[in-house]
Amino acid sequence: MDSAAFAAEVRPDAADWDARGALPPEVVKAVAHAGFLSPDRTPAELGELCADFGGVCSALRALITVQGMVTAAVRRWGTAQQRAHWLPALSQGEVLAGFAATEAGAGSELSAVTTSAEREGGQVRLHGRKLWVTFGQLADVFLVLATCGGRPVTVLVEADRPGTTAEPVRGQLGMRAARLAHVRFDGVLVPAGNLLAPPGFGLSHVTATALDHGRFTVAWGCVGMAEACLRAAAGHAAARVQGGVRLAGHQTVRALLGRSLADTAAARELCARAAALRENGDPDAVAGTVLAKYVAARAAAAVADRAGQVLGAAGCAEDSLVGRFFRDAKVMRIIEGADEVAEQQLGEYALRWRP
Repeated sequence: MDSAAFAAEVRPDAADWDARGALPPEVVKAVAHAGFLSPDRTPAELGELCADFGGVCSALRALITVQGMVTAAVRRWGTAQQRAHWLPALSQGEVLAGFAATEAGAGSELSAVTTSAEREGGQVRLHGRKLWVTFGQLADVFLVLATCGGRPVTVLVEADRPGTTAEPVRGQLGMRAARLAHVRFDGVLVPAGNLLAPPGFGLSHVTATALDHGRFTVAWGCVGMAEACLRAAAGHAAARVQGGVRLAGHQTVRALLGRSLADTAAARELCARAAALRENGDPDAVAGTVLAKYVAARAAAAVADRAGQVLGAAGCAEDSLVGRFFRDAKVMRIIEGADEVAEQQLGEYALRWRP
């Protein structure tokens, strides 16, 4: 089954997942069984997968994102032994991953993390608390950003290690089915072989790889959200009759749809460009991904807002697709780097860019 068919099959259940605040374990298993967690996809194929899933449920897309973030980091920076141990299980969904970086005082500025990883002979002991870990309630292993001797490190920490506690997060604005958790590490001991890359590489290399993958998949997920909201608004406008006139007959409604089409198409084009840059190993691939995520997240928010105006009360209902995506889109403008952080990065890129 391809991703579009899978998305269509589960679409009727997405509102219930959101209401219950949980992507069901059987859906997670079905995603893994269908091979959607495998990293063996071109950037364009991965993008379309995330657009298909993003157009149904942001938590469904987030499952692809977080698994891919950890897989990408291990694939690029792991030793041969680490890759042999972790990659097959991650790609087949036998092991679910969580990316644990954010802290109370370290969100966009991850160099401020205070989680410590201290060497004790052939082991590493972790102390710290991580926030907003996507699928932290289900994760079997966490990729944890910490400091060791003043240098940033990343450590793979199995969830069943003594001292590891996941605190479920409920009632957040968006991504309610993504099984978020705050995760505490109280003196957790792991083998030194669980350190991913040498000390000093944890932020600039390992975490950067994971975040770049995350931004790319979030951007495509936002395209899926925008396209779904546009379809919902256009379908409603074409069918709804008020005062003997179809909504689509009003110039203001057509203008709303036109702006939404332009935003959605622009986001898709930039995401396709980002995929091509990644496929070709272009030096501008990272900046292209930042740009795509920035534009796509803003497009999803704007299109969901306009769709709500067109659908009226039906679009504002908690269980409506537009209502869910209106909430999720706000989260997408914060996750993997808020608008203002992205604008600074893009400003630096603009100074180097030549048309």
